[in-house]
Amino acid sequence: MGITPQQFKRMEERLARPARAATPAFQPGVRIHSGTHQIILGLDPSLRGTGFGVIRLARPTPETLAHGTISCSQTWERSRCLVKIVQTLRDVLRQFQPTVCVVEGIFYAQNLQTAMIMGEARGAALSAIGEAGLEIYELAPRKVKQAIVGYGAAQKIAVAKMVQRMLRLAEIPSPDAADALALALTHAQENSRYGLTAPKKI
Repeated sequence: MGITPQQFKRMEERLARPARAATPAFQPGVRIHSGTHQIILGLDPSLRGTGFGVIRLARPTPETLAHGTISCSQTWERSRCLVKIVQTLRDVLRQFQPTVCVVEGIFYAQNLQTAMIMGEARGAALSAIGEAGLEIYELAPRKVKQAIVGYGAAQKIAVAKMVQRMLRLAEIPSPDAADALALALTHAQENSRYGLTAPKKI
C-alpha cells in the first residue's frame, strides 16, 4: 500500500525524536508527581482486617502520615465489623484530608461465601470514601506487586519490606497496612508525568 509524501515526512519526524526510556519499577528515593493530589489514601478492604495507609507526596521520598489495620474480632457479627470500618475511615478522612483513594482490585474467589463477605467489607469502605467526595481508583494486586517489588507474584512479606524501605519506616508495617501503603505508592507512580496508562476510576 502506498503512502503520500506528507505521511512519509511525518514518519521521518517521529523517527528523529529521541526515544523515551521505559519507566522502571519503584526504587527508593524516586521522585513522584501526581498532579493536584498530594495526600493519597490506600485501602485494602477485608471484613476482619482492613488495611489503610495515608501518604503525602514529598521529596526525596513520600511522607507517611498514617497506616494501620481496622481489626475486628472473629466473634463479632459482620454488621458490627462493617460499622467499625466505616467509622474508622471517617476518622482517618477527617484527620488527614486525603483527596484521592486507591483500593485493591477485586480478586477471584473460589468460595462464594468468602466473595460475598469481602464484597460487604469493600462496599462499606467505598461508601465511607465516596461520602467524603474523594476520587476512587482501583489497582490489581499483581500490578501493585510488580511496581513495588518488581515481581507480580511477590509474597506479602516482600511487599512489606520494600514499603518499609521506600518510606523509610522504623518498623515493617503490618501486612494489611503494607498492602495499603503499596497501593498509595503505586497510584502515585501511575499518575506521574511518566505514566503511560490511565488508572481505573470507580
